[in-house]
Amino acid sequence: MDITFNNDPKLAILLPVIYHAWQDDVLTNKEFTTISDFINEQDWLTKAEKGFLKSKITLDSPPSRSELFHWKEKINQAIDSSKNINSLTDLGLLIANAERPAISNEDIAKIAPAFARLETGLGIMGREVISGFRRSEKTLTQEHNTVESFNVQKMTDLLDGNQAYIINKVKSIIGSEAFKLDIPTDVAEFREKVLGWCKILANEGLGSYAYPKAQGGKDDIEGYFAIMETLSYHDLSLVIKFGVQFGLWGMSVMFLGTDKHFNKYLKGAGTLELPGCFAMTETHHGSNVKGIHTTATYNHANRTFIINTPEKYDRKEYIGNAANHGEMATVFAKLIIDGKDYGVNAFVVPIRNKNKEVLPGITIEDCGHKMGLNGVDNGIITFKNVVIPHEDMLDKFASVNQAGEFESPIPSDNRRFFTMLGTLVGGRIGIPRSALAASKTGLATTIKYSDKRRQFGPEGGNEVPILNYRMHQRRLMPYLANSYALTFGLQYLTKRFINRKEEEMQEIEALAAGLKAYTTWNARNTLQECREACGGKGYLSENRIDDLKNDTEIYTTFEGDNTVLTQLTAKNRLGEFRKQYGEMNVSTIFNYVVDKAKTSITEKNPIATRNTNDAHLKDPAFHLQAFTYREKEIVGSAAKRFKKLVDDGLDAFDAANIMHPHMLQIADSYLDRVVLEQFQIKLQETEDESLKEVLSQLYNLFALNKIEEHKAWYLEQGYMEGVKTKAVRKLVSQLCWEIRQDAVPLVNAFNIPESCLGLIATTKAAEA
Repeated sequence: MDITFNNDPKLAILLPVIYHAWQDDVLTNKEFTTISDFINEQDWLTKAEKGFLKSKITLDSPPSRSELFHWKEKINQAIDSSKNINSLTDLGLLIANAERPAISNEDIAKIAPAFARLETGLGIMGREVISGFRRSEKTLTQEHNTVESFNVQKMTDLLDGNQAYIINKVKSIIGSEAFKLDIPTDVAEFREKVLGWCKILANEGLGSYAYPKAQGGKDDIEGYFAIMETLSYHDLSLVIKFGVQFGLWGMSVMFLGTDKHFNKYLKGAGTLELPGCFAMTETHHGSNVKGIHTTATYNHANRTFIINTPEKYDRKEYIGNAANHGEMATVFAKLIIDGKDYGVNAFVVPIRNKNKEVLPGITIEDCGHKMGLNGVDNGIITFKNVVIPHEDMLDKFASVNQAGEFESPIPSDNRRFFTMLGTLVGGRIGIPRSALAASKTGLATTIKYSDKRRQFGPEGGNEVPILNYRMHQRRLMPYLANSYALTFGLQYLTKRFINRKEEEMQEIEALAAGLKAYTTWNARNTLQECREACGGKGYLSENRIDDLKNDTEIYTTFEGDNTVLTQLTAKNRLGEFRKQYGEMNVSTIFNYVVDKAKTSITEKNPIATRNTNDAHLKDPAFHLQAFTYREKEIVGSAAKRFKKLVDDGLDAFDAANIMHPHMLQIADSYLDRVVLEQFQIKLQETEDESLKEVLSQLYNLFALNKIEEHKAWYLEQGYMEGVKTKAVRKLVSQLCWEIRQDAVPLVNAFNIPESCLGLIATTKAAEA
C-alpha cells in the first residue's frame, strides 16, 4: 500500500512544518536542507516513510494547490479542536492522533527535543505561526458555494425539447475519438480533417436531414437546425463546412429548384458525393444582393445560359467550399434575355470535375489564411463565358419558357426577389444558433473554472472561489441569463420559419435578420468576457476560448453584416407602424397621442416611476410594459423624425442615412421585447417547481439587466426616476449573487461533451 499522510498518521507530525515551508509557494535551500537532515536523523521513521516525506520537499516537484488546500484543511480542523497548541510539533501531534493514537507519550518525549531544534532551525516562532493558522468563522463570501437546487437532467430535457434524440446522437458523435479536437496548424491538413468529419456526418445521415425523403432525407428542417447548433459545441470550421455543403448548397437547390433539380443534385449533396458551394457575395457588392453584377445571358438558339463576371471585382468572393473541394456552385446572377435585365436569379454551375480539376472558363483563387475558420476552404470564383444548360436554372420562382420568354408566378420584380431570398432565411437561423452554442461553451468552461479557481480570502482564512466575488458574478451571470433567453427566442424563430405562411414572411425575415445580429453580437461580447474572466488560462489554446473568439468573429459579418441586418429589421418595424398609424395625418396622430397619454397615466405617474418594491421590480407585467414602451417610443419618434426630414425637402435616401443610428435602436428594442416574451412563455409552460424557480431568477436577471443597460433612456423619458434605476442596479447585483450557487448546474444542463470544453473545465484538469 502506498504511504500517505492518511494511512500512516504518525507522518502527520511533520505536516504543519512542511506546509509552513511551502505556503509561500517557495521552499528555500535552507528550509530543504534543515528538514531533509531532520528526516534522515529520525530512527523512528522507516526508510519508506523517510522517502515519502522527502518526496514532499522536492524542490522541482512542489505540492499541487489541491494538496496544499487539503493540508490546510487538516491543520484548520486540528486548530479548531483545541486551544492548547503552542508549537507546530503540538499541532502535528494533534493531527497524528486525531482518529487513533499514532505515537505514544513515551515516544513523544524522545523526539520532542529534535522537533524543537527543527523549529528553531527554520526560524519558527510557535505561538506566532499558530496564530497565523487560526481562522475566524467562515465569512458569507466563503460559504456561498455551488448547490444544485434543481434536477440538471430535467433542465437539459427542457432546453432540448422535442429535438433531444437528434441532439444526443450528435453529441455522441462529436464526443467520440474520431472527433478528437486536435486541430492541425497546417491549413491544408486542417481542411482535409474537416472534410473527413463532414463525410462521417453524411454517412450518419445527418447531412440530408432536411431534404425530402425521396432524396434520402428526413424532411426535418427543425432537426437540421438542432444538428447544426449541437455541432457548434465542437469545431466551428466543421459547422460552417457542414452548413455550406448541406445547408447553403443543398438547401438552395431544395428551396429554389424543382423536382428535376432535386433528382439531379440533392442526393449527392446529402451524401457529400457532390460537394458544392453557394456563390452569392461579390467583392464590391457584399450584402447588396440586388446590386450584384455577375450575369447569366440566355441563348435561345441552343437553350443555354452563359455565366460571366463582367469586371474584376464582380467576382464571387469568400465562397466556402470553393478553394479546394467544391464541384458545383449555386450562382446568383442577373438574368439577361435579349439585352433586358430580369433581375437576380439562381443557377447551378459546375466548377470542378471529379478529379478536382477546375473546369474551363472558371478561375478559382484561395482567400488565404483567415482570422479564424481556417478549416473552411474559402475561395474567389471568376466566370468567363461558362455555358450551362437551360435546365440548370433554379426555376421555382422564375423561368425561361419554351419560347425563350421570362415568366414567373410572382409578377412583381421586387416581391419575387424578396420571396427568393426569403426561402434562404434558414442561414440567418443556423448562424445565431451556432453562435449561441459557442457562447454556451465559453460560459461552461469559464463558470466551471471560476468555481474551482481560488484566490484571496479573509485574513487567516482559506482562499475563496473567484466565482464568489460579486464583480466576477456581475461579469458572467447576465450572459448566462442571455444564453437561456436566446435559447427560447431562437427556438421560437425556428418554429415560426418552419410553420411560415406567406403573409408572415416579411416579419419572419426581419426577425431572423435581427436575431442573427442580436445573438452574434452577444456571442462576441460573451466570449470576450469569458476570456478575461479566466485570466491567463483564458489565453491558452487548450481552453478553446481563442478558437471560439476567432471563429465567431465573422459571424457578425456573414449571412449579412449585422448593422445592415438591423436596418432591415427596423424598416420592417417602421412598416408595421405605418400600417397602424398610416401617414401620420391628423386622425392617426390623434390616435398616437391618445395611446401615449394612456401610457403616461398608467405607467409614468410618480408612484410607478419611483416604485422600488422587489415584487414590482420582479413583476413580468412591469418588464413587458417597460420593454413595450421603449419599443413604441423609439419607433414612433423615428417615424416622426423621418417624416420631418422628408417634409423639409431632404431626399428619402439621405433621410434614411441620417436615421441609421436611430434604426439600430428600433431593432434592439424590438428584439429585446420578443426575447423577453418568449422567456415569459417558457416560464408559464414550466411545471416543475424547482426548474421554474431557477428559471425565474434567470428571467428576472435578463429583464432587469436590459433595463439597467438602457437606464439613461428611461431616465430621459421620465419613465423611471433615479431612485428606481438605483434599485434595479442593486437587484441585478443580488440576482447575480443568488444565481451563482446554481451557475455550475445551469451550465451542466447544456450537457456539452467534456471533450468540447476547455481543459480547465474538465475532470482531467489539474486543480486550479
